[in-house]
Amino acid sequence: MEITGRMTANANVKDIKGGKKVTEFTIAINDSYRPKDGERVQITTYIECAYWRNAGIAEYLRKGTLVTVSGRLGAQAWVNKDGEPKATITFNVGEIKILGNSGKTGTERADTAVVKKEVAAGANDDDLPF
Repeated sequence: MEITGRMTANANVKDIKGGKKVTEFTIAINDSYRPKDGERVQITTYIECAYWRNAGIAEYLRKGTLVTVSGRLGAQAWVNKDGEPKATITFNVGEIKILGNSGKTGTERADTAVVKKEVAAGANDDDLPF
């Protein structure tokens, strides 16, 4: 499954058990429709993403950057400290393609080709939790 959207904030790298790292970020997908007798309605869907490979990509995942991510949905369920059941759905990213920058500078776009090579070289399927 592939999803294309814009970064809503800069990516965040978290240390997790076993010395592993996960890069977490959210992308927004915009869509619209027009009801029969109305004006166009905009809809924004926010997708929580987790990338388990090379954490170095995080410095290039900045607010406003257009990305395509491919991967699969994952679900987690738990009971919070108040005894209430909770659940979340996360998009587990296998590949990230940086399609454009946030409009800050022209040099950011040129860097994306280098980033893709570095990330691919650092990717290791043994690091994935799924």
